[in-house]
Amino acid sequence: MDLLLASSELNDAPAESGVLRLTNDVDPATCSLQGVTRIELHFPKFADGRAYSQAVLLRRRHGFQGDIRATGDVLIDQVQQMSRTGFTSAVLRADQSLDKAQAQLKRFADFYQGDAQRPQPRFARG
Repeated sequence: MDLLLASSELNDAPAESGVLRLTNDVDPATCSLQGVTRIELHFPKFADGRAYSQAVLLRRRHGFQGDIRATGDVLIDQVQQMSRTGFTSAVLRADQSLDKAQAQLKRFADFYQGDAQRPQPRFARG
């Protein structure tokens, strides 16, 4: 599944119905996911990666199948790892280039290790 990218104007939009916004210090196990179609996980700064762990937990332990969106201090350097940990969309920081972020996502066609999107390692996929 490809990571969808958007510019920073979406960061300030009001929450929609079916959207759950979580700060990165919230345990996803404490939240009801009933009726939720998108979960927005916030990166308060580039160096704080707790939202990656939240995304993995939401996909693997809680079976969330909807959109997991990254918001906040999102840089193009992070988009590849976001895709691998279960994010399906990201709102880039205002000074980041959508074109460069798309190029970053295409840099690697496959990975040897499993991840949130494809749990099996490459050798086990046949």
